Amino acid sequence: MVHKRSFLKKLFLVVTALGLTVVSTFLFIPGLNTTSRTTHLTVHRGMKFSAILDELHRNETITSTWPTLLTASIVPKLHNIKPGRYDIPPGMSNFGLLFFLHFSPPDEVRITLPEGINIRKVASILSRNLDMDSTGFMAAVSDRKFLAAQGIDADNAEGYLLPGTYNFVWSSTPEEAARFLIGRFRHFYNERWQNVAAQQGLSETGLLTLASIVESETPLDSEKALVASVYLNRLKANMRLQADPTVQYALGGTARRLYYKDLLNDSPYNTYRHNGLPPGPICNPGAASILAVLKPASSGFLYFVATGNGGHFFAESLSDHQANIKKYKSALRNASK
Repeated sequence: MVHKRSFLKKLFLVVTALGLTVVSTFLFIPGLNTTSRTTHLTVHRGMKFSAILDELHRNETITSTWPTLLTASIVPKLHNIKPGRYDIPPGMSNFGLLFFLHFSPPDEVRITLPEGINIRKVASILSRNLDMDSTGFMAAVSDRKFLAAQGIDADNAEGYLLPGTYNFVWSSTPEEAARFLIGRFRHFYNERWQNVAAQQGLSETGLLTLASIVESETPLDSEKALVASVYLNRLKANMRLQADPTVQYALGGTARRLYYKDLLNDSPYNTYRHNGLPPGPICNPGAASILAVLKPASSGFLYFVATGNGGHFFAESLSDHQANIKKYKSALRNASK
């Protein structure tokens, strides 16, 4: 009886050892079920573990799905694989493969959002580079509950998406990307600048609206404070802003040469027909344009017109402005010769 018990104990130990050997082989032997070349895997949000295994098999990262599935069953935590794009090293073990996918850092993309683009262009740029579509982003930045949570009392987040070059997680949701950009503005527009705006009688929306017009008028940081002074002077004098970019915004579509009939458009954004600032920003201004409104040049200018070579002529009187218009037309004629 004792001999039988000893035999059964030894048999159990042998079977256990064999089982552990088999399991260890499936888990830890490099290259047993994986390819000898680098492969690529894309995991989208909401992708199930079974679908990830199928994709690993389809792209030949693994020879068969069941050893990897067995590995995940033994170590359930490894089922959790974050959305992202992965470059998978060759010859990994089943455990090593799942460990690599589970613990890899978030896949980031460096994206530049130029100053002066509107929310539709922001949506287009983000959708080309991140795992989201532009429709989803537009829905997020127009959702009143989402906007209220960000402290924005407007129909959309136009003006609040601070341009710049940023690292985004590739799998960011539209809400995450929008919240990040709005957060960049909140970080920039600190209490100091809020107090400056308040002293000027500008609300947050008013500041961004005027800054967006300045941004649309000139690409030159060196003259933005002068452009801002013109519009602030016109507001103080109760003159209409008569800003062409607001008409372009009202018309929609691609910017083009404006005609007299365009100035008759009755949109509240048409500052040729309506006094004061338009209802909201017409683009997303950069830091330089926002600061130009907060720290405008001290001037008596009420008018400006393009020079024909990138800058602007400024004038205090209508007669000087008309003279500057003649200079502009002369520059155009000379450029066409």
